[in-house]
Amino acid sequence: MITSYIYGLLGVVVVSLVSLVGVFALSVREEIMRKYIFLLVSFAVGALLGDAFIHLIPEAFEVFENPLHASLLIIAGILLFFIFEKFLHWHHHGDDVGTDHVHPVGKLVIFSDSVHNFIDGLIIGASFLVSVSLGMDTTLAVILHEIPQEIGDFAVLLHAGYTRTRALWLNFLSALASVIGALVAFAVGEVGESFINAILPLAAGGFIYIAVADLMPELHKTKKVSQSVLQICSLILGVMLMVGLVFLE
Repeated sequence: MITSYIYGLLGVVVVSLVSLVGVFALSVREEIMRKYIFLLVSFAVGALLGDAFIHLIPEAFEVFENPLHASLLIIAGILLFFIFEKFLHWHHHGDDVGTDHVHPVGKLVIFSDSVHNFIDGLIIGASFLVSVSLGMDTTLAVILHEIPQEIGDFAVLLHAGYTRTRALWLNFLSALASVIGALVAFAVGEVGESFINAILPLAAGGFIYIAVADLMPELHKTKKVSQSVLQICSLILGVMLMVGLVFLE
């Protein structure tokens, strides 16, 4: 169990450090970043779907005697992430960007990202309590979808009027919420195995929602055939990565 805690904390620390990817984004010209970010997004879609269907969902069906319970929790995960994004996610307030109310939008980004990272921490912590291999798979999937998201959040904070240094540190501080989420998962997991069992299908539903509702629509904005082919290949690579991890468990 101690090993699970150590690996879990290391996992969320790495996830938190991903927020500093904005430093890399600053060194890359905007046109180059726009040209290749779709590959990262495509890869993240494949990894999220792969982790959900290859790792989290099979594990959930193993721990629940009644498959109906696991299925309902997967659907609940999709609905919860839909509700969360409906009321908190910054891109639903995108019309505010560029107006006189730029700072409230920046604060909304920080708040919603903190909640999102807290949930990521819960998922990672719960996954490590099940097994180290499942925790590593889930951590990798979270990292892959966090990279393009953190670049986007960093850009929005800059657009909201924050300096580069302040935007970078605020992004990092909000990412530390994942550490708190993991600690909560560890604490609750000690007294309630049912909590950990419920987190797995909820996380699977959340990953499916992020991949299908958030990231895939962004990929449809690419019209060029060559880029679309690269997207599909990158998405398949993301899935195959999760398939490959099965053989390392």
